[in-house]
Amino acid sequence: MRFRILGTLEVRAYGDRVSLASPRQQRALAVLLLNPNSVVPVERMIDALWEDEPPATAVKQVRNCVSALRSRLGEAGESIVTDGPGYRLQTGSDDLDSLRFRRHVAAARGLAGQAKLVDAVAEIRNALALWRGPALDGLRTTTLAGRAAVLDDQRADAVELGAEWQLRLGETGEVVRELTEFCGEHPMREQSHLLLMRALAKEGRYAEASTLFHGLRRRLADELGVDPNPDLRRLHEQLLAEATPDAVAAAPDPGPPAHHFDRAVTELAEAVTWQWRAEAELRSLHRPQPIVLRWSAVARPGKPALRGDLDDIAETFEALPVRQLVVLGDPGSGKSVLALMLTLELLRTRAPGTPVPVLLSLASWDPRREHLDRWLAGRLADNHPALLNAREYGPDAPTRLVLGGHVVPVLDGLDEMPTDLRVAALDALDQAVAVGRALVLTCRSAEYEQVTREAGTVLGAATVVRLEPVARQEALTYLSARGSDRWLPVADRLRRDPDAPLARVLRTPLMVDLARIGYGRAGADPAELLAAEDAGALEGQLLDSFVPNAYAQVPQPPGRNPKTSPSGRYTAAQATRWLGFLARHLDRARSRDLAWWQLYRAVPTRTRASLVGVLIAVFFVVAGWLDDGPALAAIYGLSFGGAGYLTHRFGRPPEPLRTELRFAGATRKFAGRFAIGAVVGVLLGLGWSLATGLVVFLALVFGLVFAVHVWLAKPVDASRVSSPGTILRNERTGAIALTASFFVSLGLFDGMAFAFTAQTRFLPVLGGRYDVALGIAGGVAGASFGWFMARGVAAVCYGLAGVIAGGQVFPAATNPVLPVVVGLFFGGGIGLVVLVTRAWGNYFVHHVWLAATGRLPWRLMHFLDDAHRRGVLRQTGGVYQFRHARVQERLAAAGHDEQEVR
Repeated sequence: MRFRILGTLEVRAYGDRVSLASPRQQRALAVLLLNPNSVVPVERMIDALWEDEPPATAVKQVRNCVSALRSRLGEAGESIVTDGPGYRLQTGSDDLDSLRFRRHVAAARGLAGQAKLVDAVAEIRNALALWRGPALDGLRTTTLAGRAAVLDDQRADAVELGAEWQLRLGETGEVVRELTEFCGEHPMREQSHLLLMRALAKEGRYAEASTLFHGLRRRLADELGVDPNPDLRRLHEQLLAEATPDAVAAAPDPGPPAHHFDRAVTELAEAVTWQWRAEAELRSLHRPQPIVLRWSAVARPGKPALRGDLDDIAETFEALPVRQLVVLGDPGSGKSVLALMLTLELLRTRAPGTPVPVLLSLASWDPRREHLDRWLAGRLADNHPALLNAREYGPDAPTRLVLGGHVVPVLDGLDEMPTDLRVAALDALDQAVAVGRALVLTCRSAEYEQVTREAGTVLGAATVVRLEPVARQEALTYLSARGSDRWLPVADRLRRDPDAPLARVLRTPLMVDLARIGYGRAGADPAELLAAEDAGALEGQLLDSFVPNAYAQVPQPPGRNPKTSPSGRYTAAQATRWLGFLARHLDRARSRDLAWWQLYRAVPTRTRASLVGVLIAVFFVVAGWLDDGPALAAIYGLSFGGAGYLTHRFGRPPEPLRTELRFAGATRKFAGRFAIGAVVGVLLGLGWSLATGLVVFLALVFGLVFAVHVWLAKPVDASRVSSPGTILRNERTGAIALTASFFVSLGLFDGMAFAFTAQTRFLPVLGGRYDVALGIAGGVAGASFGWFMARGVAAVCYGLAGVIAGGQVFPAATNPVLPVVVGLFFGGGIGLVVLVTRAWGNYFVHHVWLAATGRLPWRLMHFLDDAHRRGVLRQTGGVYQFRHARVQERLAAAGHDEQEVR
């Protein structure tokens, strides 16, 4: 029996086509074939069979449908088996075209990795020959469309792989013929357009390549509001420079001298070493008597039987024939600790010129929206922003580090990703490492087994190891490391009853450590642990005691600085309340990363938009009232306050710019920005009919305002790692500088226009109360301002506000003090608009709101840093995470329980 889903659904038996007349039978078979050899729950079958509300008898009808399908398939119907909560279709890799397609693609990647490009192209053609149209063409329901789209993307990736290999072989004509049609079918795929432009350039068809680029740029701008990626723009610039075909085909450009890029690799290794060495010391992972972590390899065909402990995991990894390692374990078994210690040991033994191990949390990756390599490069740029300094390391150094094989990803926590993303993530990882790339991946055992069943995907070349439970004697040695006899009753119970609830709980390093934290201090009696009759309740008890024990009040020695060490500043009750709120915030966001610039998500969308809108409106109401009374105040307040509300209700949230204040080498850029600002000042002054002296003064002010931003530049030292505190300080500097510049320039301009305008009118309407020409000018200025600050939505909102408010006609000031006050409030309103469109300003406003309502402390960053030093939080680059996912889950659940009680 042969099944085909790469096109219309088709079933063949002994060469004859098997007809499935019933649409429900077709959809039922399709959902089983999209998940071959994996259990498909009945609930998912119901979703596939009924687009709308399913009937009350849906479960029974699914059973009848599967029974009819089995009968229709004849002998092959026996391959549909009932398995637990659903059905599973057992099929071999030769019986389903999608499995054969993946096998051919993996083989092609392997051949390309061995530099056998001719054979790789032949193999990829065999894979593409299996396709007869879009996957499940004509049968896509909502449930089926997502997985079918994944298959279509895999086909597109295969087409681009084949084209890239053909370009290396010089087969440009074939690439042009194939990709011309393919780009017409996929008008938004940038990589396909890049390859086609390179092929056209090799044949000397520069005009066609340029036309192709402009068409793509127009479509991206119209539909997504973005520009083509840097590689495409760079290639187009080379075409415009009439480079030779060979030179054009060499995109991306070679960049800076090799020693600059080598320095980036060296400094990255240094930064990662310092980052995780400090974290290991803070977590006390180098104790004289740490918990022993033992592991053993999972039995797999062709894989060696290995065993070891934490001390030899790095040596084992280096000795693997394919350096791919999957680390599995139960919750709290020490997977993250092993990943951290493995990273440090690989860095310690790293030879010059070899890849740098980089430890990253997978929690922030969405494989449906972002390619693995793009995400890896983005995380490198976030944690080491100096790598983006093109002058120091060349263009797009993070991407070149990833694509050039200069990093070994150590990816922690596949299980910490949202459930619906894990299958796509494992599939993407499987494709990425098919050519033998090095990789380390950690995951909970149960979650990994579930994902592999659902995905039908497994990292076949990887060695899989499982962390073993902590041995009884090793747990006792760790607990009684300080020589106390108080642990003797616990030791006696563990020896007499190795299956008691306490013994089962103390099989993971997390619980052993929590027991030591809770009962290792003076006055605590470990014998209390013996009263537990349920392992789950005991684990909950230890998790609940973690935060109170971490914030236990202890006497402080004289001279201790509360800003640099844990102190009695925060009580256990406060910490539990605030950490619980943050845990619930992360739980709702389905995230493990506690980033200060995403704190706004803890406030409901309408509330935060209203908060920002009201704050902005207050300033403009005062300015309008002073200008011409309550009517103008209402117009100003509603237009600018409404623009603020809509921008923060529907616009893109701000991200940190990761800049630092630097003056060296900025003279030429300063002069250029000064000239642009001076021109803007002159145009504004002339538009509002100001005197010559005032126009010159405005030119100087606007010139300085525009020019000071050049001192905010990318860092230059890649050996420095971003931390939450450094990102906040640098972002705060930039936000305040930008806010102050707009406050001064536009506040000064508005005050001067109010005081000294010659009252020239261009196109007055509404009895002279509104000037159309000034309204248009205000709309252009507002739209430009909004686009500069927050792109699309803000451009529309502030453009409309500028049209409404800019054309209002009001009398000139008669009181010399009034223009100053109006300028202060107008500039303050503009400054506030600027501030809340920057990451730090957005954080500041919402943090104040949350602190004022008692949900967070006023000194939040100090509190988070203190929690980090106490071991409650851990730091990964520029974000914090809870020490363990179970701690976050427990705090979030406790907070939900309290809310239900209230």
